Amino acid sequence: MTDKMPTSSFLITEALDALDEWLVIVDEQAAIVFLNRPYAQFLGVKRDEVYGQPIINVIENTQMHRVVESGQPEVSRLQEIKGRHMIANRYPIRHQGEVVGAVGTVLFHDTHEWRQMNTQIKALVSELDFYRKALDKEQTGARFELHDLIGRSQRIQQVNDKVKKVAAGDASVLIRGESGTGKELYAHALHLLSDRSRAPFIKINCAAIPENLLEAELFGYEEGAFTGARKGGKQGKFQLADGGTLFLDEIGDMPLAMQVKLLRVLQDREVEAVGSNRLVKVDVRVIAATHQPLEKLVEAGEFREDLYYRVNVVSLELPALRERREDIPALAEHFLQRLANRTGRRQPKLTAQALTRMLEYAWPGNVREMENALESAFYLSQGHKISLNALPATLSQGESLPVPSFSGTLKERLAEAEKAILEETLRSCEGNRKLAARVLGIGKTTLYDKLARYRPLLEE
Repeated sequence: MTDKMPTSSFLITEALDALDEWLVIVDEQAAIVFLNRPYAQFLGVKRDEVYGQPIINVIENTQMHRVVESGQPEVSRLQEIKGRHMIANRYPIRHQGEVVGAVGTVLFHDTHEWRQMNTQIKALVSELDFYRKALDKEQTGARFELHDLIGRSQRIQQVNDKVKKVAAGDASVLIRGESGTGKELYAHALHLLSDRSRAPFIKINCAAIPENLLEAELFGYEEGAFTGARKGGKQGKFQLADGGTLFLDEIGDMPLAMQVKLLRVLQDREVEAVGSNRLVKVDVRVIAATHQPLEKLVEAGEFREDLYYRVNVVSLELPALRERREDIPALAEHFLQRLANRTGRRQPKLTAQALTRMLEYAWPGNVREMENALESAFYLSQGHKISLNALPATLSQGESLPVPSFSGTLKERLAEAEKAILEETLRSCEGNRKLAARVLGIGKTTLYDKLARYRPLLEE
């Protein structure tokens, strides 16, 4: 040990000089009382000569005097000194409630350094957010968000806008559409947009489970409830979805006996497991889906009317692929890119003939059929092009939509396809434009705009 220990003021000065940040302190007159060594070296001044001088005479573009006057801190402010941009922080110093000075620091010595640090932070936050979302999706069972659903057509945008409006609430949603239109994907998106997004997302296909097992699957069972029952019993889908969302796919195929029990659960929010006499409270939002016309099933006595109104609080109508053919190029690009990423192969492109045929085809299996067709063509095609011959035979032999033979750009072909759809719809509606607009899922004004663009379609 030395005979003489350094004073505390000496230690403080040495510590402030050792900082990588630049630091300045002023008194209540905004005169400099301290400037650490790195800052003085950058300014090219001697500290003893600037002490007592107004800071505005020493540091250009400073705002320290304003902090002293206002008593308000300034954080992360841009300041130019000697042609270099700084990111500065300035804080008032108070004693017994009065401002007696201010302290200023420069955390980044130029904007390049700040941008570099900011980019690194953003990358880390983005990576953390990615893994957090991936973990949430894995834990909840829902994987597809709204932006994962490909489509920019007016019909799809209308559906997406409706999803955004109803997702936050707890109202039951009935998703309707032909097989292969993406009903389950929209159920995922609804859940992930809701306040229940971190809770479970449980799904069950009502058409895939035998009637005698469906009750146990939905409501669970107690030990010994029936022959082969698992020891300790089993929770049903409702219990597993507690606090989250239960997706009832193909609800139109649910047996009538089960419809009665489902209605009771939806009304009372209570579940009774098979073989139990105990009611268990559940908090579940129900999203149902069907490709069947439930109204006709209700008329035929095959679907309960009271259950219909219970699950159909909000209805989402998903358009068939043939009704939104302008989305076909983007969907094709998406599926081919995903296949390329999965296999490590270069992404192939569709030839003009292949794309034209895909635009003309009726797609009875909708997006699911299209995905399967492209996967087949991806593996069968040679080189970096997918020709018409590489597409499944069903496309060349299947039904085509009434699209006139037309050559031109993709935009021109899509316009021709839209015109054909308008003509066909108006014809089937016997010229009733209000009805045609409803069938197409567009407003009357939009329909009139399109009619004006493609005149003459029908005689007034």
